[in-house]
Amino acid sequence: MNSLLIEQIKMIIDDSLPPISNISNILALLFYELDDVNWVGLYACDDQKKECTLGPFQGRVACTRIAYRSGVVGTCADTRQTMLINNVHEFAGHIACDAASQSELVVPLIHADRLLAVLDIDSPTLNHFNTDIKETMEAIAPLLARLIAKQYNL
Repeated sequence: MNSLLIEQIKMIIDDSLPPISNISNILALLFYELDDVNWVGLYACDDQKKECTLGPFQGRVACTRIAYRSGVVGTCADTRQTMLINNVHEFAGHIACDAASQSELVVPLIHADRLLAVLDIDSPTLNHFNTDIKETMEAIAPLLARLIAKQYNL
């Protein structure tokens, strides 16, 4: 686990700012500090509509709506389980928002047993994500979930 990255994130959170400011800075930090990634962002999850909607991100233009059970993002939202995909072309139903993406890591952001969003990270390299990156993002997930909950007064 990358303790330094987790500490950096904790240090940039300023509770006097609107939560969206902190969320945006965390995503920028991840985009620029993680090696070999081409997209880092959030998809807000709506359990009633069974849909994920694009939120703040760093990278190229992205898909704006993804249904639960569709692609890696929708599957993560549906199962509430972290998805580490070494080769997105081998994932049935993969949604290619950026043709350069080859591997993907998606982590559910849960607060008070409620799925609020998913953190989506793409890499242009096959087999890029490993257990260390996965565990680091899972440790960051509660920090992001808390900020999202605060943003929407949940």
